[in-house]
Amino acid sequence: MQHYKKNGIEWLEFDLLADIPKVKHATFLRHGGSSTGSFSSLNTGWHVGDFPFHVEKNIERIKQQLSSEISSWNGFCSSRASHGKEICIVTEKTPQDLVDFDSLITITPRRSLLMKHADCQIALFYDPVHHIAANVHAGWRGSTLNIYQKTIDVMKYQFGAQPSNILACISPSLGPQHGEFVYYQKELPQEFWKFQIRPHFFDFWSISEMQLQEAGILPHHIEIARLCTYADPSHFFSHRRDKITGRHATCITLL
Repeated sequence: MQHYKKNGIEWLEFDLLADIPKVKHATFLRHGGSSTGSFSSLNTGWHVGDFPFHVEKNIERIKQQLSSEISSWNGFCSSRASHGKEICIVTEKTPQDLVDFDSLITITPRRSLLMKHADCQIALFYDPVHHIAANVHAGWRGSTLNIYQKTIDVMKYQFGAQPSNILACISPSLGPQHGEFVYYQKELPQEFWKFQIRPHFFDFWSISEMQLQEAGILPHHIEIARLCTYADPSHFFSHRRDKITGRHATCITLL
């Protein structure tokens, strides 16, 4: 991934998407915001215990960054994820703030899809042929529901996307060295068990890679950040590590 900094805000971009002129994207790091303490500093989560006026200022900073990068930017659509499988097709009429959708899909230009996360994976999908973008939240529950497959199916059947054309990028997230599931025999399907790297610890990066390929994504069209949020408190919030913490924002925008 590529690391950028501007006006105090820092973000990452995927190599796979960075040079495509018709799409903008970013995973914002925890720097450059107004929040303090456990939420320091660019927390975008309203529900985690941070002061609302700090969250508002942080989101405003991200808005300013997006509007400065995207001509005629038309705002963003964000959803508070529920670790489920609900998918929303976003248009210019969709409200800014949604609840209980873990996947957002759009063909609408200059409308950013934004998801918030700490340890969970965010997958950005882009079909350069049909100009379709998706932003998908997947914690371990989303992985067991295979929300990636479900999102790709909607892109295919609603908009004509072919999985072999889709580019898929997975954000920094909980890595295998910290992915502990003591009750995995009850929580995880047996097909995941082969990804256990040592007793009770699982490699969800490889699980996601398997699911994407089974959904028809070509191996060279997949980029997994392989940066562990738990292991790097200087850049990343981590719910597993800190319990009370902030949330990152990851977004994608069609131009």
